Amino acid sequence: MESFELTDRSVLITGGARRIGAAISRHLHAAGMNLSLHYHRSATAAQAMADELNAQRPGSVHLLTADLRQTAELATLVQHSLDHWGRLDVLINNASSFYPTPLAKATEAQWDDLLASNLKAPFFLAQAAAPELRRRGGTLINLVDIHAERPRSGHPIYSTAKAGLVTLTRALALELQPDVRVNAVAPGAILWAENDDSPATQQAILERIPLGCRGDPDDIARAVLFLIREGTYINGQVLAVDGGRTLSM
Repeated sequence: MESFELTDRSVLITGGARRIGAAISRHLHAAGMNLSLHYHRSATAAQAMADELNAQRPGSVHLLTADLRQTAELATLVQHSLDHWGRLDVLINNASSFYPTPLAKATEAQWDDLLASNLKAPFFLAQAAAPELRRRGGTLINLVDIHAERPRSGHPIYSTAKAGLVTLTRALALELQPDVRVNAVAPGAILWAENDDSPATQQAILERIPLGCRGDPDDIARAVLFLIREGTYINGQVLAVDGGRTLSM
């Protein structure tokens, strides 16, 4: 199948201003796409990203803010993106919450928070975007995690939420056939967690990666770009970008 032309097409990226989301934003922008860049608390980073990319191509980035845990805001987020660009070709569910929830100490509030950001929001964003994605023959990509299939100790709720997102990816590929391709990218050790990866934990992780090193956010961004632009016969799949770590977890 022919590659998916990206110039002047639009993408909505949740959590697109920081970490992996920022790398995805830069790569898709460089490929010619117009960005609806969602943020929640990262207003400063989002504005800096918009200023950087708009300086390269004026009027190519539109900022949107929403709390993805509030389901009522999700359809509005999609509609604002569509209203601004007049089209929506790609949805990327990148935003995610991550922190430990040991079984003995986990709370219902933590369950609700992690399931909302990692699973519930992607579902309802997909629901809102589906009619336009169908119309455009578009693409939906979810950012999952290698721990969706091999749960991380001390993180049962997060691991469960990402496992649900893997299943949702496959389910949506069926629900949206044949018009919309739905795939996922599962990062391995790309960026260390901001809240609980000690140097000892980091070293232990590196020792289990066959390539012997940590990856880079650009590795994930290139995988996302490939699935959108080149992988036009790939559907319902999860692409692990992990240096082979899942071979030895």
